[in-house]
Amino acid sequence: MSTVPDKLLSLCCGPYPGGVEPAVAAGMTARELAVEGGALRYWASASPDPGRGWMVLLPGLSADHTLFNPQFAHFAMRWNLVVWDAPGHGLSRPWGRPLSIDGMAQTLHTVLGACGVRRPILVGQSLGGYVAQALIDRYPGSARAFVSIDSSPMQRRYYKGWHLGVLRHMEGLCLLWGTERFLRGQIAGNCSTTEHGRLNMLQQLARYSKRELCALYGGGFRAIADAVAQNRPYRIDCPLMIVCGTRDAAGFVKAYDEEWSSETGVPITWVEGAGHNSNVDDPAFVNAAVDAFLNAVT
Repeated sequence: MSTVPDKLLSLCCGPYPGGVEPAVAAGMTARELAVEGGALRYWASASPDPGRGWMVLLPGLSADHTLFNPQFAHFAMRWNLVVWDAPGHGLSRPWGRPLSIDGMAQTLHTVLGACGVRRPILVGQSLGGYVAQALIDRYPGSARAFVSIDSSPMQRRYYKGWHLGVLRHMEGLCLLWGTERFLRGQIAGNCSTTEHGRLNMLQQLARYSKRELCALYGGGFRAIADAVAQNRPYRIDCPLMIVCGTRDAAGFVKAYDEEWSSETGVPITWVEGAGHNSNVDDPAFVNAAVDAFLNAVT
């Protein structure tokens, strides 16, 4: 893994330069949208450049918008940006509806409409990658490109039945997983291989009590299992980039990505030494790799 510059380290974990949150420093403003389920919090470029396209950043399960702290300033130089705290996550709480991938895709579509976003680059990490695929499936032609970061394909053929069964019981397993502090530490350690990556994740997890976190994991994984079990085509009708940490230990992500790559012919961009949150473990490499991909396809 390449050395992470001190400036990027501070963006991952704070204290932020000048005390300004990275999303705001990159020219984004916090916004709120009332939708069915609750108040959805998101951040969007305050003065979007009509000559630029849009990039939409979608964090993973239990993560919030600060997962992409190391990306905001970099990509704001070329794209108008949108990032959210997904339904039931971060500041988009409390949430009054059970989580579903299609429900989140519909909510995202509403957010993009409110911002005037058309055919964005979708960058989805883990759960965010599932939401991106559901959006593409529900609204063909809606995405300019899709960057999957430590996520997986959604087609049913990749998944064993027992794996989907386990995903539907994650809340109970989570509740058995030691104290609140131990649980947060285990999740952060499973997500990142670097100290700054673990700290970034711990700061996001600190928003939740143990019961909240277990309920979120239970609802999120159940939503994934239900979406996969629908056995829909989930065709990706835009250029695809698959990014994965070489030490991603989350479930079967690496194995599924290898099958995905083999079937689609899309090579995996391996992030050497990185874990499940590879965009935080090695942001300089991931940022440059995404730039190269988008330069080639847009």
